[in-house]
Amino acid sequence: MKKINWKVRFKNKTWVVAMIAAIFFVGQAVLYVFGVTWDYNELLQRVITVVTGVFAVWGLIIDPTTEGGTDSIQARNYKEPRKDEE
Repeated sequence: MKKINWKVRFKNKTWVVAMIAAIFFVGQAVLYVFGVTWDYNELLQRVITVVTGVFAVWGLIIDPTTEGGTDSIQARNYKEPRKDEE
């Protein structure tokens, strides 16, 4: 966890939305284990699940070190993941 630049990640709006969606899914699952369900109708629940799922998937696709949803020019030229020199 120390080798992750959290400040940069939190500046990326897409990553933040994906993190909120992931927290929503985990929270909902934990509450369900303890028998707590939210009181909203089935359609609303499905819509929320689909929307947050889309954001979660988008958050997995993006590169949090660049602005927007695309990779940097340098990253697009990689043939395999870059390994940092230590």
